[in-house]
Amino acid sequence: MELPDALVLGAGGTLGEAWLRGVLNGIEAGAQIDFRDCEYLLGTSAGSIVAATLAAGKRPEAGDRAAREWARALPDAIEAPKANRFAPVAKAAKAAATPFASVALNVTAPAGALARAAALRTAPRPDRTLGGLGEHIERLGARFDGRLRIAAVDRANGKRVMFGAPDAPRATVAEAVLASCSIPWVFAPVEIGEREYVDGGVWSPTNLDAVPAGRGSRILCLIPTAGASLASLRTVSAAAAGREAMALKARGADLTTIAPDDASLKAIGPDLMDASRRDAVATAGYAQGRRATS
Repeated sequence: MELPDALVLGAGGTLGEAWLRGVLNGIEAGAQIDFRDCEYLLGTSAGSIVAATLAAGKRPEAGDRAAREWARALPDAIEAPKANRFAPVAKAAKAAATPFASVALNVTAPAGALARAAALRTAPRPDRTLGGLGEHIERLGARFDGRLRIAAVDRANGKRVMFGAPDAPRATVAEAVLASCSIPWVFAPVEIGEREYVDGGVWSPTNLDAVPAGRGSRILCLIPTAGASLASLRTVSAAAAGREAMALKARGADLTTIAPDDASLKAIGPDLMDASRRDAVATAGYAQGRRATS
């Protein structure tokens, strides 16, 4: 495996983040490459933590504390909104809290940004914040230097924003990661420049189509939710990645995707936010990454 020009890291909750770190470490060890050298790093929700870590010049495992702070901030129980459009979330609850943002708002409200914005406005507005996560991202020292992209969604208009892109609103990396990880009905929206932003997974589990790529670009995309045990989550991830992959291929880019294999899925289990399984998932991800280079 060669170093990709762009690395895309998808949403997937606490265990998705652990799997991302494990796979990247395994690939680096097996292929003797360094993902910190990628030309572009794009992250969504859990993936934004790892992308920001790499952009700060740190190894993937350096983001572990940030992920722990994220998991610690989660309530013991997540009560989904009662509106019919959020029915899939009510069934899954904490099992897949972060990636289910896109299930609820993309699958059941596919009409576009206006419908998404309307759905976001009907969601409860919690007071819970992610201060611990933001403080650790600040300490990592990542800066938007032209190669880092972090996906979030404008709560008022339902549109995607790629922080770090040339036309994006000004924000610190910590602010952008907080926004990308702010599950709409679990955490308070993050205010940046007088606008409010929520989880990037509300738009897509990967936001793969937003990566700067042209003809001949090599892109590696890791999709923690593509093999999820929850059928609705797996379906959404596959559909979104398929659409976005076609857009990239139309530009002439060369795309490789990786989803959790059977061993990683077994380690992850049914609850993507179960912090007690983080080490086992990272270990399984590492083994998968090594196998990918053999």
